[in-house]
Amino acid sequence: MSSLEPYLALLADHPFAVVFVSSFIEAVGIPFPSRIILILTPAFLVTPDQVAGVIGAAIAGALLGDHAPYFAGRLAGMRMLGVYCHLTLGSAECVEKTLRLFARFHSWAILGSRLSTNVRIFASACAGCSQITYPRYLMLDAIGTTLYTVIVVSIGALVGERAVVFLTTDRRRWLFLLFALTAFATLIGYRVWRRYRHGAARAERLEPVRTPTPTPASTLTL
Repeated sequence: MSSLEPYLALLADHPFAVVFVSSFIEAVGIPFPSRIILILTPAFLVTPDQVAGVIGAAIAGALLGDHAPYFAGRLAGMRMLGVYCHLTLGSAECVEKTLRLFARFHSWAILGSRLSTNVRIFASACAGCSQITYPRYLMLDAIGTTLYTVIVVSIGALVGERAVVFLTTDRRRWLFLLFALTAFATLIGYRVWRRYRHGAARAERLEPVRTPTPTPASTLTL
């Protein structure tokens, strides 16, 4: 029996709860395979109402989780970005890139931030640090999250069943695990190298950003 089958059985028996919790966990900032779960879930659904329910559960979990970085940024200010960069092995350029993204696209950066986990969390923290009102942030986050969820679930409807068969085949599951471990090691290695090259992200690097300057990339007036 595949070691993944108990987890797939849990997903099949409680798809709404699993999707909600996984979306919430990843939105808070904890690494979690919520995208994979969203792709696999349609394989266990039968009716359109169930698909709509999973989409709703994913959106609700993600929006609720996004409140954590938003209010952390609101309460802790710009230092929140430095702390998060430090915990995720971010380099000194991590915060500056996020600020440049907001300087270029302003609050609309929130719409596209859902495509990347790191960018989404930084965008939520930036929104909390800046002058973006909570209703506007919630509206843009809801639109981006809805579009993202519908796209991922639609992909799952096409490949989810095949993915489940792939993961429950003994020989293939070992290839999947090897690929997953290699991808994770590559990601960590790249982040360590980037941090070594550019230096670690530190909260004191953000102090100059607190003082308004003529440079657009160093402000958060949105």
